[in-house]
Amino acid sequence: MELKDKVAIITGGSGGIGKAMAAAFLQEGAKAVVLADLDEQAVQDAAQSIDPSGQRCVGRACNVTNEKAVQTLTQTTIQTYGQVDVFCSNAGAGATGLLTDTANEVWQQQWELHVMSHLYAARAVLPGMIERGSGYLMNTASAAGLLAAIGSGPYTVTKAAAVKLAEFLSISHADDGIKVSVLCPQGVNTAMAPKSLGDGQTDGIIEPEQLANVVVETMREERFHVLPHPEVEEYVRRKGDNVDRWLIGMQRLRRKSLDGAG
Repeated sequence: MELKDKVAIITGGSGGIGKAMAAAFLQEGAKAVVLADLDEQAVQDAAQSIDPSGQRCVGRACNVTNEKAVQTLTQTTIQTYGQVDVFCSNAGAGATGLLTDTANEVWQQQWELHVMSHLYAARAVLPGMIERGSGYLMNTASAAGLLAAIGSGPYTVTKAAAVKLAEFLSISHADDGIKVSVLCPQGVNTAMAPKSLGDGQTDGIIEPEQLANVVVETMREERFHVLPHPEVEEYVRRKGDNVDRWLIGMQRLRRKSLDGAG
């Protein structure tokens, strides 16, 4: 998909990846970008910093774990700009902990934020997209969703579910003209600022602007995996070739991490 003259919604838009994607989309000639986030003032400030005129980029408050709020965001955008061509479901947050030492509430919060928010976004925009025979869903997951983040059970599991949901959307709606991509970065220099993929080192911390350029390129080519760290593709291939060997390697990495922590 070319972004010229397209209307996009980007959640998690008050900074970092969301804000960088908005700037990149506008540079590509997007008609309008609606940024959404929990903090209304922060997201409005982000939009104004990108587009001081307020004509092509606006900020809106939205709790993406509330389906009614996502529906309202979508309908307001349609009323203002006519349609939604792209929905980037990008909001997310980190969480640490294992299976036995993490409260159920944390697991549920991660599930709502990393899985249900993508489902709510799809439900909100798919009817219009299907009617037009075109549209793009860009869901942010993580390299952890393709591989694993040692020491972060809720994050790893919900990000993996986000990848699977994106796969299911792609399979189910390709014949409707809907394109789907899933963004799976390692470390990005944002407010979350992860310096490692779990306890394993990343292949470098990149800037959000670098990531946004990869998103634009991937959307243009309509590929499913958006991999700002290209090494991840090889790691996924190795995992698929021999999952038992991959698990042994991850177990070894975990032991090494624990030894280092001690």
